[in-house]
Amino acid sequence: MILRRLFIFTFSFLVLISCSSDLPEITTVTGGIPLKKMGKTLVHEHLLVDFIGADSTGYHRWNKDEVIEKVLPYLIEIKKLNYKTLVDCTPAYLGRDVELLKTLSEKSGVQIITNTGYYSAYNGKFLPQHAFTETAQEIAARWIDEAKNGIEGTSVYPGFIKISVERAPLQDINRKIVEAACITHLETGLTIMSHTGPAEPAFEQLEILQQYGIDPSAFIWTHASDERDINQLLKAAKMGAFISWDKFKPEDAERYVEFFLFMKKHAVLHTLLFSHDAGWYKPGEPDGGDFRGFTDIENYLIPALENAGVAQYDIFQVFFKNPVEAFRIKKRLINEEE
Repeated sequence: MILRRLFIFTFSFLVLISCSSDLPEITTVTGGIPLKKMGKTLVHEHLLVDFIGADSTGYHRWNKDEVIEKVLPYLIEIKKLNYKTLVDCTPAYLGRDVELLKTLSEKSGVQIITNTGYYSAYNGKFLPQHAFTETAQEIAARWIDEAKNGIEGTSVYPGFIKISVERAPLQDINRKIVEAACITHLETGLTIMSHTGPAEPAFEQLEILQQYGIDPSAFIWTHASDERDINQLLKAAKMGAFISWDKFKPEDAERYVEFFLFMKKHAVLHTLLFSHDAGWYKPGEPDGGDFRGFTDIENYLIPALENAGVAQYDIFQVFFKNPVEAFRIKKRLINEEE
């Protein structure tokens, strides 16, 4: 089975190379890479998250050397399992440290993608004060500056826009953050990944994208597994949005396999993303707290998919091809011809 998997992944990888040599880049913390170099990818993980709040967080809250000592073995572990890229979804004011991510990437050999954007859920606890007073255009200008000139004076650039909204109907602050993300996408081509959960705020955000003339394929519906009506997920997938089931644990294997087969049956497998939402070095807790590694998908979900008769090419679709399409830098406009 392992040899067969390697053969099919290698064949599929060669097909991907032949189809993507002229496409835009993926942006990692160590620089831009061609699409063909992205490889097997985990699309939603966290190496460090600081929950103290935007008014108190900062680099003084953690020791980089201690974080590296704790986190590096987990990255080396997935590198040995042939994972090439990890998307770190921690935004600014919640523990984003791009120099730390760059060092971890260089030491582990795992490509890491970071973000620009703000997290507006939880009543704005993780928003800087200026987010409440500035317009969407002013906020977007900050994010566009990071995309064009680097994050906080470093040589690290964001590879996507990370935002979040409340799980109830969108509040004004949520709408402003979504609008800022739309403005930023139109200027930079960075994909919008939104911590969302249920369907109601997901479709409200897609409506805002539509108002800005942005195609749903520019949007990743994060934590979509929280929505139990799979027909709502199918509706968004048919619109073109990426559907991210990113809280995998071993006990979830059967449900994830069933959803994989559902998406395959309805010809929208090309929109599906899987990940763990794992990691979580927590400043302020002894030794950074309990850090969860990133191997459960490899050890439990992929074997469960194989046992269910899923073709290797379809597994390749979700872990190789879909992340490339989700994170490729491209302005995605409604009715725009390729």
